[in-house]
Amino acid sequence: MRHAASPACRTPRWTKARGGDPTLLGIVGLSLAVSLTATLCATLIGAPIGAALAIGRFPGRRTAIVVLNAFMGLPPVVVGLIVYLLLSRAGPLGRYGLLFTPTAMVIAQTFLIAPIVAALTRQVIEDAWREYQEQLTSLGARGVRAALTLLWDTRYSLLTVVLAGFGRAAAEVGAVMIVGGNIAGVTRVMTTAIALETTKGDLPLALALGMILIAIVISLYSGRAPDEILAFDFRAAFERLGLKGALSTQRSNGLFSMIERIRRDAAVEKAGAGAA
Repeated sequence: MRHAASPACRTPRWTKARGGDPTLLGIVGLSLAVSLTATLCATLIGAPIGAALAIGRFPGRRTAIVVLNAFMGLPPVVVGLIVYLLLSRAGPLGRYGLLFTPTAMVIAQTFLIAPIVAALTRQVIEDAWREYQEQLTSLGARGVRAALTLLWDTRYSLLTVVLAGFGRAAAEVGAVMIVGGNIAGVTRVMTTAIALETTKGDLPLALALGMILIAIVISLYSGRAPDEILAFDFRAAFERLGLKGALSTQRSNGLFSMIERIRRDAAVEKAGAGAA
């Protein structure tokens, strides 16, 4: 007589990830696809806007900058609700049937991170414009040509801006939950799956997804010199991205502890390089 294996004896899902658990791999793949696509769209939209605000001088510029900075802290659920209303059957884009699809999630994340990319790009380009304005003007580079030149010249600084946007997109829960519906195999991503699986009591899968998210955060620092890591003000960036109020104190402390460990390792590596 065969006996069913008890839940405690079953192989946790996270151990199956090594062999290619379809559920876990599908969630991770969709998460990366959605967040990377949204980051690309937001960069294509936000970078030109930021460069135009940095170089251009026109009536209402200061107001536009204030509004753009304010949009960096858009509540995700509000963005999700707006996109939901636009894509619902009664909305202006309802005929396209995009609601509860990955495309809707990309649109919501793009709405969220485009202001972040635009605002941070404006600051980077404006600082470069102050430094190189005379040289560019003497060479006849103005307007669009000057903006393109500075975008290329500051491309490494702008890479950090893009990574900040990707980090914001990958950590999103509220907006993608509203417009995606967290449908298994269709719109379920890492953040929504973690929330759902924790509620259901499937802690192994939730932990596996959490570890993958942490790995993605750490990978943002990989390949960076110790000086770059130590110079990066993560707490300030955390507040600029509007994440401070989105996480509980316990989760924020855990994230900061991880960042501080990375910074300590960077400091040790820097000291070792100096002694050598």
